[in-house]
Amino acid sequence: MARITAGVATSHVPLLGVAADQGKAGDEYFAPIFAGYEWSREWIARNLPDVIVLVYNDHASAFDMKIIPTFAIGCGESYAPADEGWGPREVPDVEGHPDLAWHIAQSLILDEFDMTIINEMDVDHGLTVPLTMMFGAPDKWPCKVIPLAVNVVTYPPPSGNRCWALGEAIARAVDSFAEDLDVQIWGTGGMSHQLQGPRAGLINREWDNMFLDKLCGTSDDLRHIPHIEYLRETGSEGIEMVMWLIMRGALGRETRALHRHYHVPCSNTAIGHLVLEPVDGTVPPSPTIEGNSPAAQAMIE
Repeated sequence: MARITAGVATSHVPLLGVAADQGKAGDEYFAPIFAGYEWSREWIARNLPDVIVLVYNDHASAFDMKIIPTFAIGCGESYAPADEGWGPREVPDVEGHPDLAWHIAQSLILDEFDMTIINEMDVDHGLTVPLTMMFGAPDKWPCKVIPLAVNVVTYPPPSGNRCWALGEAIARAVDSFAEDLDVQIWGTGGMSHQLQGPRAGLINREWDNMFLDKLCGTSDDLRHIPHIEYLRETGSEGIEMVMWLIMRGALGRETRALHRHYHVPCSNTAIGHLVLEPVDGTVPPSPTIEGNSPAAQAMIE
């Protein structure tokens, strides 16, 4: 059966895509940032998954104020880089895995997550920059990707607890897929940053590193952090870190950090990056939901 073998957390700062595309990764400003991903590139070359479930947020490329899905899963064949105002990045199209994506969508909906299913969309830096940081500049991305977009732009975003629970539900879905697949789950965005207002440029090293610490081991404290704490401690855009909790929830009861990188600054944000492996990756059981038909409950289980 399919299995989740690792989790990756990474910032998705658009400036990193610009630096990579323009050959500036070795410049004095960018070199310490990209150096933190050298270990990860070597690691993933040895541990290449078949599929990545990549959790990110759209930046008004596929969605705008006309439609704001809390959770949206891409079930299409492929996704082109979005034009974010200066032309699409010259990176490969992303190849999807429709069979697994539809299976996950069905499982999540029967698990009572109201997913939006997307078959056609372009993907922006939230998704393509993490691929660049981990894989460099290949002619073709070396594995398939299932995009999972989360609304962290328009209030109210989902709670950390709901995101963690979604990760657990994704783990159940992957575990019930019959094909033998190596699956990784990536959580992107963050860390502390604010892009506007009197606190523009806010970076909270202490809080960021507390968050990185607690993604490792057995603690589930992070799932209980309220929205107001993210806003107060990490700025208006720090809420992106709830997307990392989807990744963490999918890895089971206990995790081990294989690699950790933190750097300030990049643009006006902090860069955070972790590679995690499940130590106890036991898939949590689905709650038995009163009112489900026997057939629906059997599909969940």
